[in-house]
Amino acid sequence: MAVTAIAGAGTETRIAVRHEPPSFDEVYAAHYADLVVQLYAYFGDRQEAHDVVQEAFYRALLRWKTVTEYDDPVAWIRRVAWNLAVSRWRRARTALSFLSRQRRVEAQTEGPGPERVALVDALATLPDTQRRALVLHYLADLPVAEIARRERVAVGTVKSWLHRGRAALATRLDVTDSAGGAR
Repeated sequence: MAVTAIAGAGTETRIAVRHEPPSFDEVYAAHYADLVVQLYAYFGDRQEAHDVVQEAFYRALLRWKTVTEYDDPVAWIRRVAWNLAVSRWRRARTALSFLSRQRRVEAQTEGPGPERVALVDALATLPDTQRRALVLHYLADLPVAEIARRERVAVGTVKSWLHRGRAALATRLDVTDSAGGAR
């Protein structure tokens, strides 16, 4: 508490002036940008700097009644931000170290077989409605009624698309059943 003396006509009056700590909003507005610049210089990454400064201010807000009693609340926020920055840097360094010790051999997968390539090529020649119906029914395992609902058409229309699509695929893929007819 600060005490101010005011001299009057021959008498001195003492008035106690209470020093109000700054509000969180005032501290945030006055120091956020400066702290971001400091952490940006440390990180070299503007987004990381914003993240750690925001986190530090968030932690200060949660404890604002305690933090305002400190001699320098901004110093506390700065220390928290720097600690967060160092922790992130250490975590990143540990992760990179771990990754550098891992084997760099990636599993080899075979490309699509000739049947799959032929199927994709044949599907590409179909009208969109037939192709979509075939894919949804046979690859996504959707029932005909669900496809009709999604496409906003009658169930019979979807059945027609499936029938025509299968017939066109059978012709393009030269598919025959055991009796010699198209499947």
